Amino acid sequence: MSAARPLTLRTLAAIAALPLLLTACGYGSESDDDDQQSKVAAGAEKLSADEVRIGYFPNLTHATALVGVQEGLFQKELGGTTIKPSTFNAGPSEIEALNSGSIDIGWIGPSPAINGYTKSEGKNLRIIGGSASGGVKLVVNPEKIKSLKDVKGKKIATPQLGNTQDVAFLNWIAEQGWKVDAESGKGDVSVVRSDNKVTPDAYKSGSVDGAWVPEPTASKLVADGAKVLLDEADLWPDKKFVITNIIVSQKFLKEHPDVVEAVLRGSVKTNKWINADPDRAKASANKALEKLSGKALPAEVLDPAWKSVQFLDDPLASTLDTEAEHAVQAGLLEKPNLKGIYDLAPLNKVLKAEGEPAVDDAGLGVR
Repeated sequence: MSAARPLTLRTLAAIAALPLLLTACGYGSESDDDDQQSKVAAGAEKLSADEVRIGYFPNLTHATALVGVQEGLFQKELGGTTIKPSTFNAGPSEIEALNSGSIDIGWIGPSPAINGYTKSEGKNLRIIGGSASGGVKLVVNPEKIKSLKDVKGKKIATPQLGNTQDVAFLNWIAEQGWKVDAESGKGDVSVVRSDNKVTPDAYKSGSVDGAWVPEPTASKLVADGAKVLLDEADLWPDKKFVITNIIVSQKFLKEHPDVVEAVLRGSVKTNKWINADPDRAKASANKALEKLSGKALPAEVLDPAWKSVQFLDDPLASTLDTEAEHAVQAGLLEKPNLKGIYDLAPLNKVLKAEGEPAVDDAGLGVR
C-alpha cells in the first residue's frame, strides 16, 4: 500500500503514548472512580484477593464495564472482594497500568492489546473474553463527498496513528487501489490523525471533510450535519468484528483464577442484561458516562450510537488476527507472533455454566 518502512513496536508504542492522542473514543481522564465502586454486601465472603482493579474507557463501546459497575453486577459475582474501577482515555496508558500492576483486568481495543502483547514478547497479558463488536463508521460532509469514490483527495480524520480505526481506514484505502504513506498520512487521501474530542470541531471548521471513527464520535458528527457513508460492520463476515476485548495480567490470572472467573461471570451476565433490556441498559450506560465525564450524551447522539454496537462475549478472535494482518500490510507493524494471546478456558467454563456455547480462539490460544 505504501513505501513507508514498518514501524517497530517500540516506535508505535512511543507514538501511541503521546498525551493528546486517543486509541479509541475515550472521554474523561485517567482516574480512580471511587464513587463508581459498588458496595460489598454485608457478610459476603472474599475470594482469593481483597480487591480487583479494573480499567476501561468512559465510552459506549465499553458499556459492559460501564453498566456492570453501575448496576453492581460485577460486585455481586465477586462477593466480598472489592471492585476498584479506573478509567482511561487511551489504550497505551491502560496497557501501561496493567504492566505496572496498577490494574488487573481491562476492557480495551484490539490494536493496543496486540501491541501490548507483542511488546512484552507475550509475557504480560492475555485476552480472556470479548465485550463489543461494531460501532465504527465513515462519516462525511455530504456537500463535499457524495459517494465512496469522492473520498479520494479529501481529508479524513482517524483517532490516532496505528490505532484500530486508523488501520481499518488505511486497509480500506488500499482496497480502493489508492496510495497513502501510512506514517505521514499523505497520498491519494489525506489521513488526519485527530483526537476524537476535537474531531467534531475540526469537522465544523472544515479542516477535515469526514472521519473514520468509533461511537459516539460518529453520531456526534452526524448530529453536526455529517452523513454516514459506510458502516465498517458491512466490511466484515456476519457484520461482526472485535472493537473491545477483556484483557488480564498473566500474573493476576495465575494467582487469582477465581477472581478472574467471577469478573468474567459478571461480564457475561451484564451482556445478557444489556441485550435483554437495551433501553434500560442504554440509560444506565449514559448515567455512568455522566458521572465519569460530567456530561450525559444527548438523545440524538446516544440513540444511533447505541444501536450500532453489539454486546457479546465472543472475542471474535479471527477478526483480531485479520486486523493485525491489516496493520502489517499498511506498514505500521512488523509481523507479530500472536500465538498464546488468548486464554478462553475461564470464559468457556462460565459460558458452559450459563448454558451458552463455547467460543473459539482461532488457533491463537495458550497451549
